[in-house]
Amino acid sequence: MKPVVKKLKNFKEAEKSEILQQINATHEERQKIAKNLKERFYGENVPDVKEAANEK
Repeated sequence: MKPVVKKLKNFKEAEKSEILQQINATHEERQKIAKNLKERFYGENVPDVKEAANEK
């Protein structure tokens, strides 16, 4: 999802615009966002959950 800059009159208008932008995001954009957040939070070299469970 590309960053979008909009100059709006108030917070309520800005919040509504942001919600509409998220609703209109494609499935691929949502997947990229989720992957990016996961990498930022957990790091890039995180083992797969299934692999980690099988090792125990």
